Formats: sequence, C-alpha cells, structure tokens
Amino acid sequence: MFTIKAQTPSGTTALAQLQKEILSGDLAPGEHLAEIAIAERLDVSRGPVREALRRLAEQGLVTFTPYVGAKVRELSASDARALYEVREALEAEAARLAALRIDEAGREELRATLSGHARAVAAHPAGAYLQGGGDADFHDLLARLCGNPVLRHTLAEGLGLQLVLLRRQHRKVEGRGRIALLEHERIAEAVIEGDAELAGILMRRHIRASRASLESQIEGEGKP
Repeated sequence: MFTIKAQTPSGTTALAQLQKEILSGDLAPGEHLAEIAIAERLDVSRGPVREALRRLAEQGLVTFTPYVGAKVRELSASDARALYEVREALEAEAARLAALRIDEAGREELRATLSGHARAVAAHPAGAYLQGGGDADFHDLLARLCGNPVLRHTLAEGLGLQLVLLRRQHRKVEGRGRIALLEHERIAEAVIEGDAELAGILMRRHIRASRASLESQIEGEGKP
C-alpha cells in the first residue's frame, strides 16, 4: 500500500504558481527551473520548490535530467500522438455518458457555452479554437456532464494539463477554429438529443481531426 505525501502550504503555493506559469507560457518549453532562483522569486525555501517540481513532474509538465535538473517539458510529436490516443478513448466515453445522463440544466449550459464559443470564433475566424478553460471549455463541460468523477478527474489532471501544455507549445493552428466549432456543435446536438452512440462516434472523429491538424503543424514546424 502506498501513501500520498501531504503538501505544505508553501509547497501548495509554489505548485500553483509554477503550474500557472508553465501553462500560460510564461515559463517556456525547455526552460531550466533552478530551485534556488525559484525559491528566491517566490519567497519560500527550497524544500517547497523541490516538492512542487516533483508534483509537476508527476503531472507531466516538468522533466528531470541528470546533472542538469528540472526543465519545462517539451512535448514531441510522439508525445502528442500518445496523448491523443488516450484522449480519443476517454473523451468518446465522456460524450457517450453525457448523452445518457444529461438533464435540462445541462442542456441549457451546453447550448450557452457553445453560443459563447461561436461569438469568439466569429470575432477571429482564421484563428485557432483556444478556449478559456474551466467549465467554459466544451470538453471540460462534457467531462462534468458525464457524471463519472473518476473519468472527469483523469481528463482534468495529468492528461488535461499535458494537453493544455501541448496547445500552448503549438497554438497557431490556422483556420481550425470554425471547423472545430462545427464539430463541437454536432457532438452537442447528439448529447442533447440523448444519442449516446452518435455522440461517442462524433467525439472520436473530432479528436482524430484535431490530432491530424496538430501533427501536420508539428511536421511543418520541423521544416526549414
């Protein structure tokens, strides 16, 4: 049986701050994370910083290299493929369960969320579909509406955080916004109508299309 080490208050603060800086892009991919410098900047001792970096490594946001130390993780094409393979399976199940369990309040929230996204995409039609996160995020909302706390936690922690990091590292997907919104609207329609099988199928197609778009971009970034 294993035990989970409780975080100190200062360790929790350091974790939250470093996680925020990594996911926002303030700390760039590959950037060295020196314990002493971070401790001085956050006005904490090195222990909480070390604790925070360990936790960030568990979340897949930080890597450790012998004789070098901690760095913000740089996600490769193979990393992206592995994440999307897992994401496809889990999010298809979340959409399927949401269609089976959604109530009228959930339907209204789903409609309102997509209406907000439609306005944002209309304002920047050539851009990527970058959402605000939290319950305003379409995928986050479906994970909550699926009614399975284990599935929701798995999508939010670890996998979800790594996907945010991946999007931040490759955020200029031209023209994907309008297409992704249309795919979201079709998934939402199936969920609202309670068609679980169709919701799962459409989500799988959506994740595959997103993956193909991202892989094409990553391939283009590698060319001179």
